[in-house]
Amino acid sequence: MSPFTLPDSVLEQLMQDDSPFGDATSWGLGIGEEPGRIIFRAKHAQTVCCTEEAARMAVMRGLSVDGSIEASGTTVEPGRVLLCLTGRAVDLQSVWKPAQTLMEYSAGIASATLDLVAAARRGNPDIVIACSRKHMPGAKAICLKAILVGGAVPHRLGLSESLVILAQHRTFLRGETLDKTIDRLHRDWPERRVVIEVKSEADAITCINAGADVIQLDRCSPQVIEKVARYAAGRPVKIAAIGGISISNAETYARAGAHILITSAQYSAKPKDVSVILEPN
Repeated sequence: MSPFTLPDSVLEQLMQDDSPFGDATSWGLGIGEEPGRIIFRAKHAQTVCCTEEAARMAVMRGLSVDGSIEASGTTVEPGRVLLCLTGRAVDLQSVWKPAQTLMEYSAGIASATLDLVAAARRGNPDIVIACSRKHMPGAKAICLKAILVGGAVPHRLGLSESLVILAQHRTFLRGETLDKTIDRLHRDWPERRVVIEVKSEADAITCINAGADVIQLDRCSPQVIEKVARYAAGRPVKIAAIGGISISNAETYARAGAHILITSAQYSAKPKDVSVILEPN
């Protein structure tokens, strides 16, 4: 099931970027009105993503969706038909590449996310993979849908909706003790958890004792995570590991006792190719 669908304004922009003044080739050849069909198939095994958006693009250009679509989140084998469209050749051409690349890039991220989640849960079945906002600028909605489809959650949607205290914030506190800072935030922002990023075991323990809700350990070894998790056991605090988390070490960090693994590794995943057949109908 799709967690959400990208708005028409985003999809329209994708198509406008590709053909802002129409399809010169179809116009020049005089074939625009010819009836046709386009079939999108998975070229590789993948976790499907953004087929709903591809189908919506088709409708926005007056095309018909022929049969059912393979829903986002479905795991498919090579050769599986994802989507079939029918209509005028010129409209098929205008949807072809934006829909194909959107499905390929988002499926790459979704598939990588699913693999990362699976690796981490071999170490701890209850682990949560949270994906950072270090995605390609302008691609937030696409990346967010892809990580949700892959079984992860967003770490932060942005600065406006979370309280994450970094060293770059603490330097401006001018001597205010950490427990007072946390008490103030709990009082003034009672619906928000207070997250503090640290770089050492000692600082993590200090922040736990001061009442932080989440300790975010940046680029700390699994051994440090294990010591902090052991200290935090039985306390109302979550331990998150961030920095350098990947499919190669996710299981180790999960076994060490982290509750949350925060990563951006999936955003650099290779796209999952989608093959296309466009033919007269």
